[in-house]
Amino acid sequence: MVVHRLISADSHVNEPPEMFSERLPAGLRARGPHVETIDGVDCLVMDGMRPRKLPRGREALTGEALERAQAGGWEPSLRMRDQDRDGVSGEVIFPTLGLQACFMAQDAALQYALARAYNDWVAEVFAPYPERFAPAAVIPMLDVEASVREAQRTAKLGLRSLFLPCQVPSRPYNDPAYDPFWAAAQDTGLTLTFHAGTGHEPRVERGPGGAVINYILGSQIDGAYVVLYLTMSGVLERFPGIQFVTVETGSAWLAWVMTTMDEIYEKHHMWARPKLELKPSEYVRRQGHVTFQNDPVGVHGRAFTGVDALVWGSDYPHPEGTWPASREALAAQLAGVAEEEAAKMVGGTAARLFGFAP
Repeated sequence: MVVHRLISADSHVNEPPEMFSERLPAGLRARGPHVETIDGVDCLVMDGMRPRKLPRGREALTGEALERAQAGGWEPSLRMRDQDRDGVSGEVIFPTLGLQACFMAQDAALQYALARAYNDWVAEVFAPYPERFAPAAVIPMLDVEASVREAQRTAKLGLRSLFLPCQVPSRPYNDPAYDPFWAAAQDTGLTLTFHAGTGHEPRVERGPGGAVINYILGSQIDGAYVVLYLTMSGVLERFPGIQFVTVETGSAWLAWVMTTMDEIYEKHHMWARPKLELKPSEYVRRQGHVTFQNDPVGVHGRAFTGVDALVWGSDYPHPEGTWPASREALAAQLAGVAEEEAAKMVGGTAARLFGFAP
């Protein structure tokens, strides 16, 4: 059996909540993420979101849940221990608390301050270990000029991708006002990443079935949103140097979106604007990628999407991920896949996109 090099394009750090209050400007600290007791329950309060109930403590956890709660967190040596246990040689790191905290604030100054606080912290902790960690820089998008500055600043800090919210409700990504950012991002050479469930409230359903409905409709559907907006608005055509990855969005939908974009663009050509030089799917094949965890349907869809579009991620240490049994999960999904294709999906393409050594 061939043992492939594994690089997770979707891993998380459980950043310390006090990090934001310690690093925010004094005038903004009261508006950073903090814990309040609401109706007798400890809740995490973040600007722009409904309060989120906190778990009741590790003493209530057992088995795998306890194991994940005790995973490496923000200590590099412990994370390397967990990587080695899982057979993973490198990981792209996204926040956990910051997934919502850094994007949901609707005050541009607060959003920018939260992003800077996280980026400075994650660079200090993980940038010194470039062979094992590729931390993503949170890029606030309410103020385009500020987004350009932060992209350029974090590239110099050694962060390895530019992490944008999947949605900006006040200004969708087909707005030409973003062009200065796309140009600056292209100049950095860093891959754009869009993590599921960001830039909007992902808890769209509070009634029966909400746990699953929210995961799919409130989160994973974001991947199609990003692909459609960047492709059909002409962003990928105007900025051919951009590479992007939708993260934790699954991959099975991509073959459908690519083939349907082509069909509808052709059959509705009289209404389609802008006019594109290539078929929509060709831009995605050239510049787009999606991560998968347990997604055998997405793997089978590579005949439509291309192999380079599929990038594996463990989602360490979150419960829907594959850690600490990633090799077993991949062996089941990739049975019968050519070794060259498997090597690209589980690490080769991620190494190219995120600057890991060949």
